[in-house]
Amino acid sequence: MTKDMTKGAMLPILIRFTIPLILGNLLQLTYNAVDGIIVGQYVGKEALAAVGTGNPLATLMILFLQGICLGAGILVGTLYGAKDYETLKRQISTAMIAGIAFSLMLTVAVLAAAPALLTLLQVDTAIRAEAVRYLRIIMCGLVFNFIYNFFASALRAMGDSRSPLYFLGISAVVNIIGDLFLVIVFSLGTTGCAVSTVFGEALSCLLCWIYIRRKIPFMNLGKEWFRFDHDLLKQTVQYGFVSALQQSTVQIGKLSIQGTVNTMGVTATAAFAAINRIDDYAYIPEQNIGHAMTSVMAQNRGAGETKRVKEAFRVGMYVELAYGCITGILLLFFANPLMRLFTQDRMTVLAGEQYLHLIAFMYIVPAVTNGVQGYFRGMGDLKITLWSSLINMGIRVAVCFALVFGCKMGITALPWAYLAGWIAMMLYELPFLWRRLVK
Repeated sequence: MTKDMTKGAMLPILIRFTIPLILGNLLQLTYNAVDGIIVGQYVGKEALAAVGTGNPLATLMILFLQGICLGAGILVGTLYGAKDYETLKRQISTAMIAGIAFSLMLTVAVLAAAPALLTLLQVDTAIRAEAVRYLRIIMCGLVFNFIYNFFASALRAMGDSRSPLYFLGISAVVNIIGDLFLVIVFSLGTTGCAVSTVFGEALSCLLCWIYIRRKIPFMNLGKEWFRFDHDLLKQTVQYGFVSALQQSTVQIGKLSIQGTVNTMGVTATAAFAAINRIDDYAYIPEQNIGHAMTSVMAQNRGAGETKRVKEAFRVGMYVELAYGCITGILLLFFANPLMRLFTQDRMTVLAGEQYLHLIAFMYIVPAVTNGVQGYFRGMGDLKITLWSSLINMGIRVAVCFALVFGCKMGITALPWAYLAGWIAMMLYELPFLWRRLVK
């Protein structure tokens, strides 16, 4: 149920809110990882590489829409904290209508351009047709993904981070069962993997809709779902588009690096596909902590609780740093068994292990930057988060190209490129943060 986060001890509020966010993303990552594990173990490294090259493009579109949902969620949280329920209803209906229309247009565009996009990424011709088919099927679920993420963002902004987790959990189990049947039993390969993912997304969307109709009265809008407020759309675009650009910038940087990895051959591409799954497990919880900080601070900012905004930032940073240290230790000791979950190919495992050992303790830097970004989002200052992400990705891609093509470092160049981007991002953000906090 929704919760007022403008009262009570900050650490329990932040932890109770963050845990469902992390668990929700871990569920998403788990069924994405299961896709990779099943096709890698039962179909082959070529199928794993096809999923690994098609998935980043689909993720780019999903992250763009999630950015819109995150920006709209900041407005929802601020209106909810200010108890302006009439405007809140119009905000919800306006964002939903605009988001569905945009996600459908995006789907059509990617369906048409899929072969050209994968060619641009230098996907190996041996797996290109399979990657195109996988990408096109995944994109058919984009509108379901948007509706679920919009509802989830709205519920989280109002203090309910548990309900979206339950719906995601059910869809994840269904997706994994679908993978097992379609890929292993019916031998549908990457096609079965993609169909199962789309079905899971549609189910999570449906469950969220049913819950809101029954349990959240002021989100059960009826005919008011068709109310469209142009002034609120401008605010939603201002927040949502900047947030979407930021989310997309990160993924565009990953795609650029994916293109570089694709020049190293199928073994490196397969290793990078597995690495990305593991890397997401390590990194995304840091983002979730920052998102939780955003929701808590947005509500308190709407209620005029300035001291609690600063307290949320301080407590959130402690949680970020603790998580960053724990992650480094786990990756250092479990790199080999984690890679062997995806493939038994010795060279693929070795490449992934080298990467994970290098990056293990670098995660402490994005722990800081994610906490700082959570603060600026909560304060409604999204331009700083956008520019810091652009700097991060620009430096990351430039250093990656230099180390791979200039120094011939292969896949071990990637962790150093990521570290350079994170440090540049942090150096950009900290002066703005200092000026804010000493006011």
